[in-house]
Amino acid sequence: METRILGDSLPVVTCKLKKGESIITENGGMSWMDDGFEMSTSTNGGIMKGFGRALAGESIFMNEYTATKDDAEISFASSFPGQILEFDLAEGETIVAQKRAFLCGEKSVDISMQFRKKLGAGFFGGEGFIMQKITGPGKVYLEIDGNVVKRELAAGEKLKIDNGYLAAMTKDVDLNIETVKGVKNILFGGEGLFLTTLTGPGTVWIQTMPMSKLAGLFYTGTAN
Repeated sequence: METRILGDSLPVVTCKLKKGESIITENGGMSWMDDGFEMSTSTNGGIMKGFGRALAGESIFMNEYTATKDDAEISFASSFPGQILEFDLAEGETIVAQKRAFLCGEKSVDISMQFRKKLGAGFFGGEGFIMQKITGPGKVYLEIDGNVVKRELAAGEKLKIDNGYLAAMTKDVDLNIETVKGVKNILFGGEGLFLTTLTGPGTVWIQTMPMSKLAGLFYTGTAN
């Protein structure tokens, strides 16, 4: 499978498949394609697997597109201004991502839910109790809100971020919360009561404009 990502703030990933190759996406995720694909819809692993994906922000049913001729092209556009990230995961390699991040991927990729075991991080960490766990082998594409900043964390190194800015991380990164210190900071600092803390080792991808942040700007009437 050959792929290319086109566009700037509203990107699209175009995939060129050989006859017999397949790609999966969430229900309704395809944007346009050549007349050279067969589509099949399933839970892609059973109804319980489908419900797990639904809790992680995807649809219960997945669409699989299989090329019926060589060099057939199919495209998947981002649903929000931002970037599309490409990962080529090895066997057993895992990426943990925010809800609704999965755009498309090879059929061999497994998409499931990652349940947050720490109650405080689930209630106050800004990402909820459930995130997406995406495991290889295969290529996978994630849609991210705004631009992306990548940070490499050494063992024990800690990064503090505002709620909602975490886009994805490798599975060994520890996610927790930390209380903002000082009453005036809490009341007037604008950051809320908690910050999300990420502790290495591992890689973290941060998004510059979370959808929740943008919605909040419009809700308060501060967006231009």
